[in-house]
This record gives sequence, structure tokens and C-alpha cells, in this order.
Amino acid sequence: MEEEAGIQEVINVHDEKNIKEEIFTKVVRAGKRTYFFDVKATRKDDYYLTITESKKRLGTEGKVFYEKHKIFLYKEDFEKFSEGLRDAVTYIVNGKSVSEAHESSAEIKDERSAMTTEEFTNVEFEDLGKK
Repeated sequence: MEEEAGIQEVINVHDEKNIKEEIFTKVVRAGKRTYFFDVKATRKDDYYLTITESKKRLGTEGKVFYEKHKIFLYKEDFEKFSEGLRDAVTYIVNGKSVSEAHESSAEIKDERSAMTTEEFTNVEFEDLGKK
């Protein structure tokens, strides 16, 4: 009986730890995959993010199982990770890297300002005498 009480106490402590550790979860279902974005806390209450990809698979005996891949992302890496993810997504969507997109945008702006400036500075003296 005492042994059962001790085991229950260990389970309760473990459950309390897990409750404290899980801060926020966002589930994203995308086709055959499910992504879990879990905000967790360390013992010192520093937050970090785990990103889990879960895919439903069929085992050799016809049993279903889930293949999981997990990434741990810590607060000090958020900015660089976000920047890298943004650049990769921009490349996929636009077919260009962020820097190439900025260069193209700058070239277009330069061409527009050159055309506008040329249009306003191209004055012919013959036009001044006409009414």
C-alpha cells in the first residue's frame, strides 16, 4: 500500500512538472503531416520552442505508427532562425533570395526615378514660344 502511494506521488510530481513545462501549443494539420509548435519552459523558466513534424505511417504488419521529427529552438536563436526561414520562404515563393528581390526592387526604383527626372528635365526651347 505504501509502495502504491509512493508511485502515485512520483506520478503527480511528474504531471505537475509537465503541466508547468507546457506553456502553449499550436497544431497545424497540413496534408499527410501534422506540425506541433510547443512553447515550453526550462527549470529556470526560460522559454524555448519545439517544432515537431508527425507523419502517419503503416508498419510492416499493417499497424499504424507515427514517425516524428523534432527541432528544439532556443530564445537566443529565434531572430536568426526567423530570418533564415523568411529568406527560404521568400525564395520558394518568388524564385529569388531576399537580397535579389531587394536588388530588383532598387533597380526598378532607379529606372522609374531616371525616367521621371528625364521627363521633367527634357525642355526644348521651341516649345516655349508656342501657345
